[in-house]
Amino acid sequence: MADEKAFQIETAKTIKNLDNKIFKYDIQPWVFFGGAGLILAGVLFTIIAGESAEQLFSSIKNWIANYTGWFMVLTMNVVLATCIGILVSPLGRLRIGGPDAEPEFGYMSWFAMLFSAGMGIGLLFYGVAEPMFHYVANPLSEPGTVESAKVAMQLTFLHWGFHPWGIYALIGLGLAFFGFTVGLPLSIRNVFYPLLKERIYGGLGNAIDILATISCLYGVATSLAFGVQQVNAGMTHLFGIPQAAWVQVILIACITALATWSVVRGLDGGIKLLSNINIGLALLLMLFVLFLGPTLYVMNGLVENMGNYFQNFFDLAFWNETYTDEGNWQNGWTIFYWAWWIAWSPFVGMFIARVSYGRSIREYLACVLVVPTLVTFVWMTIFGNSAIYIERYMSGGMAKAVQTNIPVSLFVFLESFPLSWMTSILAMIVVIFFFVTSSDSGSMVIDIITAGGNPDPPTPQRLFWAILEGVVAAILLLGGGMVALQTAAISTGLPFAVIMFVMCFAVVKGLIDHVKEHGYE
Repeated sequence: MADEKAFQIETAKTIKNLDNKIFKYDIQPWVFFGGAGLILAGVLFTIIAGESAEQLFSSIKNWIANYTGWFMVLTMNVVLATCIGILVSPLGRLRIGGPDAEPEFGYMSWFAMLFSAGMGIGLLFYGVAEPMFHYVANPLSEPGTVESAKVAMQLTFLHWGFHPWGIYALIGLGLAFFGFTVGLPLSIRNVFYPLLKERIYGGLGNAIDILATISCLYGVATSLAFGVQQVNAGMTHLFGIPQAAWVQVILIACITALATWSVVRGLDGGIKLLSNINIGLALLLMLFVLFLGPTLYVMNGLVENMGNYFQNFFDLAFWNETYTDEGNWQNGWTIFYWAWWIAWSPFVGMFIARVSYGRSIREYLACVLVVPTLVTFVWMTIFGNSAIYIERYMSGGMAKAVQTNIPVSLFVFLESFPLSWMTSILAMIVVIFFFVTSSDSGSMVIDIITAGGNPDPPTPQRLFWAILEGVVAAILLLGGGMVALQTAAISTGLPFAVIMFVMCFAVVKGLIDHVKEHGYE
């Protein structure tokens, strides 16, 4: 950018002026207190609303899904197209951190952290449940048929494939490039400088960062609540401990306390260590199911699932349920997922940016888009196709288990394999580890945003956000259950979808401006 140096100097002055010397922490007052205040207000409202909260949450969720779902679908496709365009263009030659930057982490640790932060808990929660749900009920095929099995896996691939990783990749690229190459603080607002110029220092910039903070925290809290429901389900299934809200609140408190240990340990000693261990345990569980399950059926299915997904990619990607009689199925699945991924994106994008120093943009986009997506396809095929096989050709019962209780369905599924007690324990451990890494990563990201872009803010601030994530997850579970969780994701995902849509133009313009000023260095 022509005025890049002046911008860096002005930004440094602005961030310095935002330091709160009274509290002696790196706090950006408007963003920190504004974000925390609005989050706490939402929690307080949920408590006060009591039993009527669930009905209100349901109304809000339905209104947003019915009237803005088309915009969610459009945004997801525009973002993915932008990422692919940058990947194949000469802009991909640029390196995050400058031409001489070297990666901070090796490929294995990098991939482990990407995967743990991106989708860990969700894969365990929905790995068995979603394919089975679509197998017995979807608007594109007759339930319980061979065609329904094919459609089930295509829809699952749509929800967990390239589109969510495109969202993560774009926001991570904007943060990483402007943060490490241009030298600006790691703050969402700074990605919009090519479009907004100095206005990012005022109320508009504060609003962007506040919205990112709220979106990030509710996205993380939603995933944490899903995870703790599954841990509770496993404990009920194995030990007879009741599946109840008060048990889940205790679990949230215990696992959040474990996350504080990871916070204190830092990025290398905490998140990196736990991510590597967790990926190893998840891989062990996945290979166990693959080799002791219907291996040939799964391997055939993997090839066919990917072929069907790519063959019908554009139909699925732009599908809006316009010509379906009911028109409500997509709201509970695709629109919820798109909103959830968008709400989750400030967290995952910031975290990806933080660990991606030294990668070229082409390497970064290729790896972030392709590697986690392929691993996800493998995971979903192993668990999803195995569940369909059990339902169609063995004892059955998977469809009933999923429809009765989603969190329990994974453990019912594992009963069809040897050593089910041991693998159920392993599954709970994996969920807990994903819980801890998500909480720690989320608190680090929120703290970076509310600290004005400081990549290494004080530990007590991260502890504050980690505890608040647990509190929000617990209150949402108590105040409205699954409906409250979905509403939190959708209501924060919608306004951030607008930001993501505009961010496509901001990132491309910023990269082009940088090339005009510096060339492909």
